[in-house]
Amino acid sequence: MTASIHEDVERVILTEERIRERVAELGAAISADYGDEPVLLIAVLRGAALFVADLARTISSPVEIDFMAVSSYGSSTKSSGVVRILKDLDEGIEGRHVLVVEDILDTGLTLKYLLKNLASRKPRSLEVVTLLSKQGKQRVPIDCKYVGFDVPDEFVVGYGLDYDERYRNLPYIGVLKPEVYTDQPPSVGTSAQGDGYS
Repeated sequence: MTASIHEDVERVILTEERIRERVAELGAAISADYGDEPVLLIAVLRGAALFVADLARTISSPVEIDFMAVSSYGSSTKSSGVVRILKDLDEGIEGRHVLVVEDILDTGLTLKYLLKNLASRKPRSLEVVTLLSKQGKQRVPIDCKYVGFDVPDEFVVGYGLDYDERYRNLPYIGVLKPEVYTDQPPSVGTSAQGDGYS
């Protein structure tokens, strides 16, 4: 990891240790709720990939993992809530306990669409766990059962969250320096916050 990646971060808001502690707490809460019942974790790519890997290892209930990838139409910096599924689930979810794993809950527009889509497939239960929830950004109400951290409405990167596909590998979560994302627009098809789909 080059020093320049760290130098682009204005300040760290969640340390590697604090993230690890909170993920373990979320895993314990999920384990207590599901007990011996199997639960299917559905990670929304790409931002939630690191989170789901760590979270799964803290859950004592039987766990399976699947992935979805979505594209949200709109500008590169804002989600319109109009969604196209790029990668669907590999298996059916009817009659199963489903837990959608998100990296960040932003406007809620895309997640609302995703939950409606998944609910139509008749799971036994459908809940959401998000690592981060941005304060004051939700445009639609989302019932998110498990929330890791509330974060300010700033541009955050690290632990799976990116800008122009960079910074996902930072072990902490930090605020990106404004000059990094205001000097030039992100590449076509990428977003300015996380995957921009939440």
